[in-house]
Amino acid sequence: MPSLIDIRRRIRSVKNTQQITKAMKMVSAAKLRRAQDRVIAARPYATQMREMLANLAAAAEAQGESSESAWLTRREVKRIDLIFITSDKGLAGAFNSSLIKASQRFFADYAHAEITLTLVGRKGRDYYKRRHSGILSEHVNILNKPSIDDARNVAREIIRRYRDGETDAVFLLNNEFKSVMAQTLSVMQLLPASQATAAKPGEQPVDYIYEQPPLEMLDQLMPRYVEVAVFRAMLETVAAEHAARMTAMDKASTNAKEVIDRLTLNMNRVRQAAITKEIIEVVSGAAAAEE
Repeated sequence: MPSLIDIRRRIRSVKNTQQITKAMKMVSAAKLRRAQDRVIAARPYATQMREMLANLAAAAEAQGESSESAWLTRREVKRIDLIFITSDKGLAGAFNSSLIKASQRFFADYAHAEITLTLVGRKGRDYYKRRHSGILSEHVNILNKPSIDDARNVAREIIRRYRDGETDAVFLLNNEFKSVMAQTLSVMQLLPASQATAAKPGEQPVDYIYEQPPLEMLDQLMPRYVEVAVFRAMLETVAAEHAARMTAMDKASTNAKEVIDRLTLNMNRVRQAAITKEIIEVVSGAAAAEE
């Protein structure tokens, strides 16, 4: 049985850990509010751009010009560029492990294709760098406060590769923020545009009159669309990461309290046993002296 000193030392250690987890929860809660505001502000623009490009793609296909655009041409998928976004830090529960498992399922689903990775976030970079996977570029330490310039740097080479025919499809894998308790894995196809910007079920395309030819507008807007999609995914990942870390730290604090209560009960039992032993010894000594 451990001594009282050992139990007290263990209780003190768990209390110190509990203070750290509570502080991390408060920090994540404060950062989550700001990250959530940025996500909510970015969503309408990204949604409207997708709808506008869906109408442009429909107009180009209606005019029979889709085969003339690299953005609309459907190719046999033999080479894929995957933008994989994870966090830079851990201590967020199953946040990164679920993303890595989703990326492994993606590799299994497209086992026939050559997949090239664009890695955003330290956790995904470390995982695939150890496995010598095909990595196009790495981007770490940009998720603390991501900007559209960071998203442009991530997307620039991917856009060029698709435009030049070096890859057949572009996908984006990340966690989307839904609520503090829920994050949703998202696998979205960005290119080709005819599939990436397809209208949702029940959504009717708007019949616009374009002053410029739709293909010219697509050439100007598609790179911007990819950049905005990457930027939104980065914001979603940051918000989802803070939510996951806040939940994980809350559970860790609760578990620490349970450990402290259990150790305190054990300590009291040890103290009671020691006191009882001392009383028995005193009584036994007094009885022996009387004899």
